[in-house]
Amino acid sequence: MKHLKLLFASFGLAVCALLAQQPADTIMPQISVEKSDAEWRQTLNPEQYRVLRKKGTERPFANEYVNNHEHGVYRCAGCGHELFRSETKFDSGTGWPSFYEAISKDAVRIKQDRSFLMTREEVICANCGGHLGHVFDDGPQPTGLRYCMNSVAMKFEKQP
Repeated sequence: MKHLKLLFASFGLAVCALLAQQPADTIMPQISVEKSDAEWRQTLNPEQYRVLRKKGTERPFANEYVNNHEHGVYRCAGCGHELFRSETKFDSGTGWPSFYEAISKDAVRIKQDRSFLMTREEVICANCGGHLGHVFDDGPQPTGLRYCMNSVAMKFEKQP
């Protein structure tokens, strides 16, 4: 019994040490829009705040843009920064709006996410640092990427 307790304690310490590691690529990039937590709470609705500022995830298949097929631009719901064009949106079958390419190389930043005992690539708005979703390498050509985004983190601007 004593060995079992020691084993669990060692495992717990190892998990804590893994979660505490901060590789160099997780350093937050320079952000243009800076607001206090109180200002974000006033600017965003509760669901936008939960996703953009607290790294939440909305439910799949029950979000605003998963089935949007109109022509336009997707902007950050936090700051209005252009993120994706409708031409790069595709149906990934995951229940979230997915894109194979950002609108420009400076539109989003990628940050390593080690939450939930796994490593993923978090996508954040390059302008305000808001959490948008994650990017995976199982998307279509020409990039092979799947930017899996939260609808609530974006605002769609219809264009002719």
